[in-house]
Amino acid sequence: MSDCRHLQLVLVRQQKNRLRCRHCHLTIPADELTSRYCPECFESSGKRRYDFDEVADATDGVTRYRCEDCGVMIEAK
Repeated sequence: MSDCRHLQLVLVRQQKNRLRCRHCHLTIPADELTSRYCPECFESSGKRRYDFDEVADATDGVTRYRCEDCGVMIEAK
């Protein structure tokens, strides 16, 4: 057990809607996908691949905090 009193808490933000490439598995926020093709596939192979799956967010109603001093994750409803 840690002696930390968890006085330096930082809110861990939930991630926005994300897309995962079906080929290279790059996960990127939908608003950062400026082109419709996967930038990682294009950079590595020169191919423009447009196949993405949506990654669902965990909307469980839990707020998460991280202690800056010891790194522990704290969940609160």
